[in-house]
Amino acid sequence: MYKRQIISCHKILTYLFLVTAVLLSTQTFAKPPIYTSFFSDTALSGYDTVAYFTENKPVKGSDQYSTEYKGVDWHFSSMENLNKFKANPAKYAPQYGGYCAWAVAKNDTAKGDPLQWAIHDEKLYLNYNSDIRKKWLEDKEALIMKANNNWPTVIN
Repeated sequence: MYKRQIISCHKILTYLFLVTAVLLSTQTFAKPPIYTSFFSDTALSGYDTVAYFTENKPVKGSDQYSTEYKGVDWHFSSMENLNKFKANPAKYAPQYGGYCAWAVAKNDTAKGDPLQWAIHDEKLYLNYNSDIRKKWLEDKEALIMKANNNWPTVIN
């Protein structure tokens, strides 16, 4: 009798394992709406998103001037930039949540590098690296249209 209980328990555990494996393999995991590196909860790797617009260059922010928006921390180089962001975060936040604009246009995602950026029509776009940025700049109008059609489906 003891042997039958062990076999029965083994069958149940095997069944549960298989069901769990199937569920996990078919489930899609949504990506967060704002890109952060794997071990961070800070947008733009801590760069000040307002500075791209006001100083025309990437400027490292400080956790002294920070806020939370869409579930992640945003750092700024000054209280003035922090206040500008708080007043209108959609104006300053990078397009496609800071994911690579070229990848989103290709119906995919990739990290956005805060040092590979461009402002177009008063919107901030990031790219994966300098080579991808060059490709994106060559056809940005068409790629933006494609990316706008793909966003936010690519993260769901």
